Amino acid sequence: MDSDERFERQQGDVNTTPNRQKYWERNLAGQARHWFEKDNQYFLHQSLSTPVINVLAKAHGIYIEDLNGRKYIDMHGNGIHNAGFNNPEVIQAVKRQLDEEMTFCPRRYTNIPAITLAQKLAAITPGELCRCLFCPGGSEAIEMAVALAKLVTGRFKTISFWDSYHGTTLGAAGIGGEEHFSGGLGPMIPGAFHVEFPNYYRNPWGFTTRDEVDAECLRQIELVLQRAPEMAAIVGEPISAKPAVPTRRYWTGVQQLCERYGALLVFDEIIEGFGRTGKMFASEHYVTPDVLVLGKALGGGLVPFAGIVTKEKYNVCRHRSIGHYTHEKNALCAAAALAEIEYIEKNRLHEHAARLGEYTLRRLNAMKDDHPLIGDVTGVGLHIGIDLVKDRQTKQRAVDEAEMLMFKCLEKGLAFKTIEGNVITLRPALVIEQQEMDRSLDILEESIAEVERDRRY
Repeated sequence: MDSDERFERQQGDVNTTPNRQKYWERNLAGQARHWFEKDNQYFLHQSLSTPVINVLAKAHGIYIEDLNGRKYIDMHGNGIHNAGFNNPEVIQAVKRQLDEEMTFCPRRYTNIPAITLAQKLAAITPGELCRCLFCPGGSEAIEMAVALAKLVTGRFKTISFWDSYHGTTLGAAGIGGEEHFSGGLGPMIPGAFHVEFPNYYRNPWGFTTRDEVDAECLRQIELVLQRAPEMAAIVGEPISAKPAVPTRRYWTGVQQLCERYGALLVFDEIIEGFGRTGKMFASEHYVTPDVLVLGKALGGGLVPFAGIVTKEKYNVCRHRSIGHYTHEKNALCAAAALAEIEYIEKNRLHEHAARLGEYTLRRLNAMKDDHPLIGDVTGVGLHIGIDLVKDRQTKQRAVDEAEMLMFKCLEKGLAFKTIEGNVITLRPALVIEQQEMDRSLDILEESIAEVERDRRY
């Protein structure tokens, strides 16, 4: 895989390959083919979306269902389905809000659901986090967090991580470290520096211990802080989307560098928040940031919603409006968010994710012993990655094999996406039960065995 192709595949599987064409030919017919062609006709084409994989009729619980009535356990869900697709309790909360005729709230006014949500987030987020701003999506939330850091510090530079994704707007893409979202756009946000994220399996230096990797990654950050002063913030996911899972020592070291050089620590938990990693927030595994960025599941799996939570001492921007969005206090979105959080708490889905995640990792590591295609298994909670390799010694990425595996699993009722071309990511709804996880892993192992026997897609 050349570098341009790897950049294109960083955030997911692409729709420009021969295997994707085969999948369409084998699985799209009748109404599905008709609406697939309509989608193809009217939407701008993008390598990670249009043309699409398939046409869905519904999504419920852990499943998505296509127009032909085929159900798939969805291990992707764009990160919104923590409480399950179309959770009945979230739907009821939204219906009640519609019936009460308090949905959109004009700017300069407020409403009880928005206030109650802000109060709830202040109560459940770690440490001294207590002040909120809301907005329509994660990209905007990242930009609010960075704007806050710049205004608080009076500085304009940022450090973030190569291969990270923080959104698609120009500011968020500039903070992000994926060429796919910035290539061809010319100059991006000024003062955005990037360093390497701790990846203990694929570290480029040949280090054999986590301590060595942590030390090198911290050295890179301090080097930038020393040579590019006026740093406003360090922005990162506490656990990467891949996922790469840093040590607690690493993030403690980053926080200490922030304190030493006067930068704010911003955690992007748009994917990892609300129980995904076995705790309500991934930062609880590490340290409390200065700004916590939330999204995706915050909308209850129904509506677009995101936001930031920060500390009282950073409530210093009265003369500016960094969260000036039409839907910044949308009561309908707030009602969905509250219902999602309450459902996760009531059913202790974060604890369930921790237990089932440990079980799943044990099964996958046992699978690794039997299947040389699996180079590494990593994750925490129900946020899991499987790095596929052609050779365990060289760690050459098994890109073609990963794509074949994805389509084989799709045809057997299991949906997921790949990252960086060869990493299978498993992020199911947190309501998934062990028997459903076992079924998913059985499908995965059966398909891995087929690929290893050179049974092409």
